[in-house]
Amino acid sequence: MSQQVTTEQTTVEKLTTPQLQVAATAFLSLFSLVGLSFYGLPFFYDFFVKEFGWSFETVTSGNFYGKLIVGPLFGFLAGWVIERFGPRRLMIAGVLMGGASLLGLSGVTAVWMFYVCYLFNALGYVSGGPLPNQVLLSRWFDKARGKAMGFAYLGIGIGGALVPQLARRLEGWLGWHTALATLGVLMIVIALPMVWFIKEAPKGFTTRRQEPPSPIRPVLKSPAFYLLAVGSMCSIGAVGGINQHLKLFLSRVQGYSQADAADVISLVLASSIAGRLLMGWLADKWPKKYVMLLIYALVSAAIPLLYFTATPGMIYLFAIVFGIAFGGDYMIIPLMAADLFGLKVMGRVMGIVLTADGVAEALSPKMVGRLYDLNKNYTDGFALLIVLAVIGAIAISMLPSKPSERSNYMSGTPRSG
Repeated sequence: MSQQVTTEQTTVEKLTTPQLQVAATAFLSLFSLVGLSFYGLPFFYDFFVKEFGWSFETVTSGNFYGKLIVGPLFGFLAGWVIERFGPRRLMIAGVLMGGASLLGLSGVTAVWMFYVCYLFNALGYVSGGPLPNQVLLSRWFDKARGKAMGFAYLGIGIGGALVPQLARRLEGWLGWHTALATLGVLMIVIALPMVWFIKEAPKGFTTRRQEPPSPIRPVLKSPAFYLLAVGSMCSIGAVGGINQHLKLFLSRVQGYSQADAADVISLVLASSIAGRLLMGWLADKWPKKYVMLLIYALVSAAIPLLYFTATPGMIYLFAIVFGIAFGGDYMIIPLMAADLFGLKVMGRVMGIVLTADGVAEALSPKMVGRLYDLNKNYTDGFALLIVLAVIGAIAISMLPSKPSERSNYMSGTPRSG
């Protein structure tokens, strides 16, 4: 036990100032572009429904059209840009577009304007969200990569836990239009300074970048790539469907007040903080496959609890279990990809995988919204999300787990683990 503690202390002591700056930058970027923006926007959906009379499908389709158009067109391109020029400049553009999109959404008066703003929101997410931050952290961290990823992704949990309470209070003081605009300004103020001054990579990495890029074709021929893609798409789709509809479900269907709905959503995101810390720690101790499988099993188990919200305390049990699973869901994907395929192709691999995940994350809320508009309840929509979560867990269970079973897809020799 003492030896383990000593090893962990040594890891912390070896962290350099630039590494700490990189971790802080990733934390603040994810805090803003995912925590405040991605998880803050659904809080305002019921205001759009109430003021403009839009359907549930309409208000969740902004995310759908934004990611459906932006994801396939720019996802792989963003991965290529990062590998060629580094993540910093793309992250700067992402922060600015993300903040501007919320400012635009605060003043929309027509559906087409809503969708245009969501296009810029999706561009900001792709350019400054998980993808460039994952690559940035992977360049700067090796043995402590799981812990660094876990710390950075705490930004999502903390931002997501704070934004319902912040949005509720701002809406009460200023009205929902000004509240949404204020969040857009906060995003830029919080994230831009750190991104502006960050270094792209540690010394020596520039030399490595001059080497001919490793071919990605062997990866695309690997069954593991498609299992990872299908598994992550299904689980992210299930998680996205819940996150996009939870406020609507609580306020418009279950009759929760704005304060009570905000408390439940904050509990989900607060629980995700514990989930990120736990899953990041486990990812450094266990085979990544088993950590990923645990996360996906928790997603599958949490969603059915929403059928029993009439039972006292059930909604809070859901919030805790789902939040823990959600905390590790996005974080584990790049760790698993790096474990399977290595860092040389990670930008391109994650560009493809996150593009596919973005489409699933956008499509599932739209489908759930359509089912709600047809049936006036969430029974079938939640059932769809449960099926997706189970399929994701099955796909991940088929991935290789032991180092000796993994292939070095670049050279055909076994990886050392």
